[in-house]
Amino acid sequence: MAHTVFCARYKQELEGLEEPPFDSDFGQKIYKSVSKKAWGEWVEHQKMLLNEYRLQPWTPQAQEFLVEQMTQYFFGEGATLPKEYVPPSH
Repeated sequence: MAHTVFCARYKQELEGLEEPPFDSDFGQKIYKSVSKKAWGEWVEHQKMLLNEYRLQPWTPQAQEFLVEQMTQYFFGEGATLPKEYVPPSH
């Protein structure tokens, strides 16, 4: 049986993640309140942030920035795009 959550982003019951994404209290919070769909969208958003800001994800500064952005994305006012961001044209 699939793990379901009341998704913080979509405000409805959806399939949850298979396991917490991090071994921390924040990882547990995400596991309990973020859907698999919303997490997949975050991963794509995170890739854009890494590229636009030229972040090195192994650095503590980048990790702190990404956690702040993730908190806003799921539990705050939502994510804002970098000023210079131009979405890819397909």
